[in-house]
Amino acid sequence: MSNFDWFYVFVAFNAALLVLLAMNVSRVRMREKVAHGDGGNIALKAAIRAHGNGIEFVPMYGLVILALCMVQTPASWLAPLVVGFSVGRVLHAIGMLTTAMQARRMGAALTFALMLAAVVLLTITII
Repeated sequence: MSNFDWFYVFVAFNAALLVLLAMNVSRVRMREKVAHGDGGNIALKAAIRAHGNGIEFVPMYGLVILALCMVQTPASWLAPLVVGFSVGRVLHAIGMLTTAMQARRMGAALTFALMLAAVVLLTITII
């Protein structure tokens, strides 16, 4: 796969994940009959935050991955950044929506570690 192929994989997978998380918010809203806000409902709060947290991290990381592609970072470096981050986002979502706190912690750790690694790699590459 080329370096840009990894960007396309990132966009497709993480967009699908965000759509699933958004659909989950709608599902919980309908089940709990809460049209606006969270209604103080714990399950709805968790669903909203699981989706919101993805929205907070996925776009910025996507831009960093795109920038790494544009400076011709080898695909062999992009692959673990894309796969690891995506696995981290899934783990974090699982941890947010269930009682699997370890998954949430591991997902957050992967998200932060790979975000930092990608930013450092980009900075080193462009200097």
